[in-house]
Amino acid sequence: MTADGHSPSPTAPNAPGAAPGARAETIEWIERLVRIDTTSRKSNLGLIETVRDHLAGAGFASTLTYDAPRGKANLFATVPDANGGTQGGVALSGHTDVVPVDGQKWSTDPFAPVIQDGKMYGRGTCDMKGFIGTAIALLPRMKGAKLKKPIHFALSYDEELGCIGAPVMLDDLKARGIHPDGCVVGEPTSMRVVVANKGIHCYKCKVHGHAAHSSLTPAGINAIEYAARLIVHIREIVDELRAKGPYDQAFDVPFTTGQTGLIKGGVAANVIPALCEFEFEFRNLPGVDGTALFNRVEAFAREKLVPQMKKERSEGDIVFEKVAISPALEAHEEAEMTKLVRALTRDTATKKVAYATEAGIFQNAGISAVLCGPGDIEQAHKPNEFVALDQIARCEDFLTKLIDSLT
Repeated sequence: MTADGHSPSPTAPNAPGAAPGARAETIEWIERLVRIDTTSRKSNLGLIETVRDHLAGAGFASTLTYDAPRGKANLFATVPDANGGTQGGVALSGHTDVVPVDGQKWSTDPFAPVIQDGKMYGRGTCDMKGFIGTAIALLPRMKGAKLKKPIHFALSYDEELGCIGAPVMLDDLKARGIHPDGCVVGEPTSMRVVVANKGIHCYKCKVHGHAAHSSLTPAGINAIEYAARLIVHIREIVDELRAKGPYDQAFDVPFTTGQTGLIKGGVAANVIPALCEFEFEFRNLPGVDGTALFNRVEAFAREKLVPQMKKERSEGDIVFEKVAISPALEAHEEAEMTKLVRALTRDTATKKVAYATEAGIFQNAGISAVLCGPGDIEQAHKPNEFVALDQIARCEDFLTKLIDSLT
């Protein structure tokens, strides 16, 4: 069912009223991308190679950078300026992976997009194949323009798993001496200009105890109990951040947050658990050091808990593993990229978001970045995910103005 209680039904992309204001070519490209299942646990090569081949057909070469198993890849390609130059210019950035649909009740096949009532339904329509498809559909306009600065496509893998792919792509750009002036990350912002997002620091913790019969408690080390003490300490840090700040009221949640999201341990009620694993995260405001917050957790484990565990048995230990780290974004209002996107959208409001994106990674690489893309983040990751087609039309208008501003 849709948000208004109706089930979406298929509509041809060029049917009257199906795509108000959006071009048929754009709708077709978004549909093509959505049909390729790029759930993060799967390969994204079908999508990447489709885009690579399309760009090659238009005369533009792509560079692919792979993950270690070579089952996933980033794509970076440049539409050069009128003199063939590839330096500077603007990168259009989007992640190609989508979140799973497992356990969600969809009215239609999430990978067979349908259009109804001015909305396109399907996994990734909003987050963020709507932006990618719109950008690709405008390739002929880019090619025909007499660009004074190049336009780059920067498509990444595994953003949903913690922004894993983008750093690999940026390392490659650095090695090849390619440096865009700025970047538009097309996350779903309802085509509003977003100048800041929180960072994320996510870790896995393994608490190693010693199994024993529960009637012989002193013979074991209860991994769950020590994990619980550490989780309580994490919560105490989070409560302190909420009570004392720092704060930024431009965010919907104006302070740094944290939580424990996954936990497992034990084999039976009458067995002292030898292992407990959990994952926790901090979502830090710009200017708050997420690594320093983790260091407080690690120090509590190392200085308080592990010595107590080893008094019980020598094998007691607590080990941490980094799952994902993505820096916060705080765009500079005086940066040319920020001023340009604000001018093209006529949006001067200060908007900041709590979710993490790849924009901070670009900024840390010296590439000025802002967020601006079609769709509402409220629709992302949900069953019956959709993007409103008037949002796609607004994205077309924005990117067309961006292309023209570079001529």
